[in-house]
Amino acid sequence: VFPSLAQAQASVANEVYQELGQPSVFLFCPTEYCSSLCSPSPSQSCYLQTIGQELLPDIGVIWTGPKVVSQELSAVLLEEVEAVLRRHPVIWDNLYANDYDCRRVFLGPYMGRAPGLMSKLHGLLLNPNCELQANFIPIHTLGTWFQSELGSCAHPDHAGMEAVAALGDNQGAQDGSYSPQEALELALRDWVAEINQQALEPGR
Repeated sequence: VFPSLAQAQASVANEVYQELGQPSVFLFCPTEYCSSLCSPSPSQSCYLQTIGQELLPDIGVIWTGPKVVSQELSAVLLEEVEAVLRRHPVIWDNLYANDYDCRRVFLGPYMGRAPGLMSKLHGLLLNPNCELQANFIPIHTLGTWFQSELGSCAHPDHAGMEAVAALGDNQGAQDGSYSPQEALELALRDWVAEINQQALEPGR
């Protein structure tokens, strides 16, 4: 019926979206949802070009970054993806995901995301560790990162810092930007307080 997979997917997604009354949040996960799955690249992918052209503009498109589990996210990559999809992507962040390997648990801070990314995103979803208790630091430090991004949006002059700031930079105390190390220390203090509070509860 359809000349390509992308056209079929876009047609079905558009029809479901309209049938549901065009909800404010409607997400589409493409078959090529990261750079490593694109042939030959996101900007030259016929599949993504078709999705960008055919998918209704208010439908959000999910993207995981350079890889399925991306250690880094850069503004340059997001701009390339935005251009081909014709919309800001919704990041599906698998930094902490361990459903593919139960021996892996990531307890470190949210990091590897360049400053000033929020203005280039339609949204961000965090795929957590499967173990509930292991997600205190991931979610807490994500919140700290988000607050720093809100500060950058309020002060656009900070957005240019990306050109000189390395991913995972620890200069946060000096310039007000996000510091993974400081975020980790703050999360650890709050986690210990939470654990101590639970220990005092009857029956624990």
